[in-house]
Amino acid sequence: MQRLDRFLSEAGVESRRKIKEVVRAGRVCVNGNAVFAPEMKIDEAADTVTLDGEIVGRSRGRIVLMMNKPAGCVTAAQDKDFKTVMEYLPPQYRKLMPVGRLDKETEGLLLFTNDGDLAHRLISPKHGVEKTYYAEHAGEIDETDIAAFSAGCVLRDGTVCRPAVLEKLAAGKCIVRVCEGKYHQVRRMLASRGKPVSYLRRIAEGGVELGDLPVCMTRELTETEIAALESVDFDEKVLRNN
Repeated sequence: MQRLDRFLSEAGVESRRKIKEVVRAGRVCVNGNAVFAPEMKIDEAADTVTLDGEIVGRSRGRIVLMMNKPAGCVTAAQDKDFKTVMEYLPPQYRKLMPVGRLDKETEGLLLFTNDGDLAHRLISPKHGVEKTYYAEHAGEIDETDIAAFSAGCVLRDGTVCRPAVLEKLAAGKCIVRVCEGKYHQVRRMLASRGKPVSYLRRIAEGGVELGDLPVCMTRELTETEIAALESVDFDEKVLRNN
């Protein structure tokens, strides 16, 4: 048996002081029943504890979380000038680590996990997990732009990117699929073709889609989605043929 506030603290929910406030506000349930006493004793092996409807536990195993990142925040644990993505995570997920990063003004799919091996796989150039972006930009996409992306776009500083897919949607709108994550890569690729970006959102990664998840919200990935992330590998021929 263990005190509820200590259990929540060890699960990384909040500081002990804030945990008392959370419990007294009725946000914590034990076996489906709201509790208001931080000192309540629970059986951590048998009781189910939830915070705002989400299960809390020290040993939940692997977690992979998706966020629809808003613009205006940075992908970092902390920052002295800007709000960070960690501040948008529900308390029980704040020990997860972001997988890669999105720049401050880019919205969309950002993954978090406690699985270091999976995180490494997703960001490693060796595996080159595909990432898909929706962009709004100046100018019009033409066949020479599409060919340049397919061949491996050359950035203005001379950096050569891997082959990528550029798909025109409508006037000033396109889809970009890349298999690497250089600094501000999609923005720089389009800028190198005279198409500066005004809006950018990541909509898929490794076959996992953002879908209709609202901005600032999160959800855990299914085992099927995680399996898709674990199985994908970079295939330059596929990109060249699209």
